[in-house]
Amino acid sequence: MLYYFTEISKYLIIGIMILYVLECLFYEILNENYAKAKGVSARQRLYLFAFQGVSYATICLKTGKLDYMFLCFFTMIVLFAVLILSGILYPRCDRILLNNMAMLLSIGFVILSRLSFNRALKQFGIVAVSLGVGLAVPFVLKKIKGLPNFGYFYAAIGVIPLAIVLVLGAATNGSKLSWSIGGITIQPSEIVKIVFVFCVAALLAKGKTLFDIIIATVIAGCHVMILVLSKDLGSGLVFFITYMFMLLISTRSYILFLLGMLSGAGASVVAYKLFSHVQVRVTAFRNPFAVIDNEGYQISQALFAIGCGSFFGMGLTKGAPGDIPFVESDFIFSAISEEMGAIFAVCMLFVCLSCFVIIMRTSMVCGKKFMRLLCCGFGVLYIFQVFLTVGGGIKFIPLTGVTLPFVSYGGSSVLSSVMIFYIVQWIIITYRDKEYEEILQKHRMDKKRGGYSREYDYDEDYPEYEEDYPNYEDEGDYSSENYSYNEYDDYEEYDNYE
Repeated sequence: MLYYFTEISKYLIIGIMILYVLECLFYEILNENYAKAKGVSARQRLYLFAFQGVSYATICLKTGKLDYMFLCFFTMIVLFAVLILSGILYPRCDRILLNNMAMLLSIGFVILSRLSFNRALKQFGIVAVSLGVGLAVPFVLKKIKGLPNFGYFYAAIGVIPLAIVLVLGAATNGSKLSWSIGGITIQPSEIVKIVFVFCVAALLAKGKTLFDIIIATVIAGCHVMILVLSKDLGSGLVFFITYMFMLLISTRSYILFLLGMLSGAGASVVAYKLFSHVQVRVTAFRNPFAVIDNEGYQISQALFAIGCGSFFGMGLTKGAPGDIPFVESDFIFSAISEEMGAIFAVCMLFVCLSCFVIIMRTSMVCGKKFMRLLCCGFGVLYIFQVFLTVGGGIKFIPLTGVTLPFVSYGGSSVLSSVMIFYIVQWIIITYRDKEYEEILQKHRMDKKRGGYSREYDYDEDYPEYEEDYPNYEDEGDYSSENYSYNEYDDYEEYDNYE
């Protein structure tokens, strides 16, 4: 009986994931109509919790431990509470982006629970704290004025922690990545990358001359150089690529972009010559099976796992992902592919791509250059980190030691990813609030002219706000005598407009 349930459950999990991804695609067709997207969001949340329920039930039946169902119950409560609270506190947030974040976190919970219950339990605590911090981010940023004016301050609070790690940090696999305070290990590069994007956005948004661009490049180069000296080459590469694309978007100069990328390629060759652990990774990348007993063991086991999983996976608890060293961080994609299948893994990548599209589409409607650069920077940072993790796991590129956002095990990584998504939500909310105020201003002008102006068809031009406005067709007469603005309880200025 257990065998049949496990077999059926893996197809159920894949089916649920496919339905979730189709809803993401449907949302893209709606083209930012977030009022109509509420139905999409509601269905996605049903798929999200169905995925968790089926996955944890499978693990629980296989292991015979009810602890997994308790963990499932509490993770559902936390994610549901965050999704609901986000909608209440920030009504104009992007619900699909929130759902995608929750789905990726759920996938991480499931695969970590299968790998190690204790680590899944720790991850639960990390995620709960991170989501609590994330909920406050849009509110705090809304209260802070003059964010584009602190470019050099961002640079200082970014460079100093990285420099401390360079001097005092503990070495992990040849790289200085973190320091410990009171038994708590902190990886500053994960948090500094947020400050880095703010720094570059502020400097490039204010920069008007070539000298300003040079200053921004030097500051960005300091971040990257410290990471290189710390031998944290994966993070250094993420910082470098993020800066290059932000520079391209700011200056629209493909010549500068090409020169920067060529210099980065040259620096990669130098890094290969200088650092032995980079040589080991390149050797493993070229032919891992030739050195399977040494340098190529990790990547070989990861490729075996992906191959064993095939399209539909072996089923939860039926694989052997534990044979891959550092599977919970660097090779989490291989573990997912082995037990849930290539179809599920590709669907997960579509969810990541959906996040990237939402972030970049938001950047296209941002009127202010600072906001636009922030959005683009975070979008590139996020998707490039996904590319590095997955590309390294499937031997498309050499390993970089970068984690998969929201899915891999790790405290600093999860916290920074959650904060990035809520910063993007702040930008989305800011834009939508401004758009909403413009519509209200049009209503004010309509009433001042003595009635409803046919110049604006609110239901067609602004369908996302149709729930906030009365149905004009039901009024029959659009004159100010027959049309009342008292329905705007949240906007008391209308009551005094008479």
